[in-house]
Amino acid sequence: MPKSHKVIYTIYLLVWLFLAINPKYSEDWLLENVLVVVLFPTILWLDKRYGFSLVSVILLLIFSLFHALGAHYTYAQMPHFDMVTEFFGFERNHFDRLVHFLYGLLLFRPLLEIVKTYTHTGGAALFFTFTLVVTFSTIYEILEWLAVIIFHPDLGIAFLGTQGDVWDAQQDTLMAIIGALINMALYYPKRKEIVCC
Repeated sequence: MPKSHKVIYTIYLLVWLFLAINPKYSEDWLLENVLVVVLFPTILWLDKRYGFSLVSVILLLIFSLFHALGAHYTYAQMPHFDMVTEFFGFERNHFDRLVHFLYGLLLFRPLLEIVKTYTHTGGAALFFTFTLVVTFSTIYEILEWLAVIIFHPDLGIAFLGTQGDVWDAQQDTLMAIIGALINMALYYPKRKEIVCC
């Protein structure tokens, strides 16, 4: 693993540890970080196996930092997003929507770098990467719901961040899809170069 990757992973760990100090709701923070404890070692393993590009590792860092902020403050009550909420006159804090959008936008490339090793055409790699983004986004929404039911039913709205929106899960998934579609539009013209890079 390149030294630059180790530096980026270390930066993430330091920020994550800092944001673990005195989160707004400790139970919510714990639930938000269950997947982090599993996924961080998985990402390290995937990087060793597939050799992520520096761009992909930076994109992973950006997404992870947004998630760490959301876990610290709770997605529904992110104070640093209040200015955006007020500026646009939103009835709810849309920080969670932003992070779901960033999931589709920023994690597409690392996934593509894995998928392309198993496909013969760039078009197939793009299609399967898009499918993974949609699938993982949907599975996350289901796991989020199950985590609340099983571990902390009393957290409900704080953890799920629905803010009274009955279509929250669907809209979160849609935001991830939009992020992934932007990547599809950007990469599709270069699809023939994808599998050879």
